Amino acid sequence: MKAAIEIQNLKKSYNDTVALKGVNITIRDGEFFGLLGPNGAGKTTTINILTGLVRKNEGVAKIFGKDIISDYRFTRAQVGISAQDFTQDWFFPLDKLLYFQAGYYGITKDKVKDKVDELLSRLGLEEKRNSRLRQLSGGMRRRFQIAKALVHDPKILILDEPTAGVDVELRHELWKYFKELHTAGKTILLTTHYIEEAEMLCDKVAIIDKGKVIKEGSPKSLTSQSGKSGININLSDTDINLDHILSDFTYTNDDGRLHFTTQEPEETLPVIINLLTNAGCHIQRVETTKSSLEDVFLSLTGKGINE
Repeated sequence: MKAAIEIQNLKKSYNDTVALKGVNITIRDGEFFGLLGPNGAGKTTTINILTGLVRKNEGVAKIFGKDIISDYRFTRAQVGISAQDFTQDWFFPLDKLLYFQAGYYGITKDKVKDKVDELLSRLGLEEKRNSRLRQLSGGMRRRFQIAKALVHDPKILILDEPTAGVDVELRHELWKYFKELHTAGKTILLTTHYIEEAEMLCDKVAIIDKGKVIKEGSPKSLTSQSGKSGININLSDTDINLDHILSDFTYTNDDGRLHFTTQEPEETLPVIINLLTNAGCHIQRVETTKSSLEDVFLSLTGKGINE
């Protein structure tokens, strides 16, 4: 599958502050890709370089094989960005702002009218189409940012903290919409401080810290590698030779309280239960624990994603 975004050895400094130290990322066409990192890790700088808002110092960045500098007209037309900050004119109604945005890409009002109507309807903004941005709630402004990013129907959608500050109900509504866009073939690059968001939506994630990508993979593969998933079993009898019964497993035994370390607790649990019950063990309690992307993030960076 061809690459939608290719970033090689990307470096950027702001005076004496090094923002990117050689970032390498490849995002396949049609992939839902998450870029996770603490504040100041380099996420927004990477996005701003891709979209032409910031000049890189070194490295190569391509969109569908075209260089973002020498082929900037092509590359910028392929991308729509829903930014963290609201940078729109506060004095025009929403539909006019969307027409203006389409006009930046050479799309006339008559050609984009249906798309504007579709986006306003799908994002629950139809009744507010004649309202000004300053009259909207924070959640509605977030929805408008997404509409703005999509109005020229880009192949790549960049979502920079798209659900920051919105309520739980709207967050889930937006997740559903993002999944629909992904299913329809959009390539999506997401930055988020909500680990659950990345785990639920992304095919692949890269964890960036201090200007470098330190780990990359699917959420499932990354969590399985953290080694914190496990099974806890309490037994009422402790006289049975468990080492013989459970010789194929890594576990600890604290006076009948067994803890197993396993990457796939759901698959391992039935096997262990079967061995114990066949040996006549009386099981009092069973609990599974599973690593999360938060565990991986914490172990790699030494801090939580919101720090």
